[in-house]
Amino acid sequence: MSTLSTSQRLQAFANPTRFMSLSGRILGPMAAVTALLLLSGLYFALLDSPPDYQQGETVRIMYVHVPSAWLAMMGYMIMAGASAIGLIFRHPLADVCAKSAAPIGAAFTFLALVTGSLWGKPMWGTWWVWDARLTSMLILLFLYLGYIALWATIEEPARAARGAAVLALVGALNVPIIHYSVVWWNTLHQPASVFRMGGPTIAASMLTPLMLMALGFTMLFVTLLLVRMRAEILRRRVRGLLLAKADM
Repeated sequence: MSTLSTSQRLQAFANPTRFMSLSGRILGPMAAVTALLLLSGLYFALLDSPPDYQQGETVRIMYVHVPSAWLAMMGYMIMAGASAIGLIFRHPLADVCAKSAAPIGAAFTFLALVTGSLWGKPMWGTWWVWDARLTSMLILLFLYLGYIALWATIEEPARAARGAAVLALVGALNVPIIHYSVVWWNTLHQPASVFRMGGPTIAASMLTPLMLMALGFTMLFVTLLLVRMRAEILRRRVRGLLLAKADM
């Protein structure tokens, strides 16, 4: 009995029809898990975790701000990775994934900037400072918006996908700048306190709700991504039918 190669299996899995079938079956359970994680995270963040001895109750903004920033960077790397796969391998769903991830990542980036501003006012005495991390996060938002605008302004899907993919890959250089900005430059942001070589420095009573919220936000991102990908596939099918009808 012949066996399929890895690339053939991936290509089969990437078939839009199979994707629609599989995603349709898992969306319901994923949404339920997302809701459970977010509700649990909010309970521990707002009701069970203690206030910080220095920041007081304002530390609770962390439980939305930090996961939002993580997902903003993760979303861009998903978008850039899918763009690279689309450019190199012409993967059937790569461009769909990249295009669908952009508005979700932009929303998380905006949320990170807004909650960071709300958190910064009582801590730093100002809503905004032009330090390395804040500036690079703002650039990330502009990269997302530029990517979305590029898709919207080029009518031919193949050309739009190529142009947007190049922008996504060039913009990916900004992600490590965001991550390492607190190491490379003197910024107001504190160094990493969760994912670090020596283990987390944050107290368990705060780490638990933070990780629950991070997992909940991650599941929310993936769930929304699947929904948007399904909508994009259906939109392309309708466009194909309309073009075929127009040629008749």
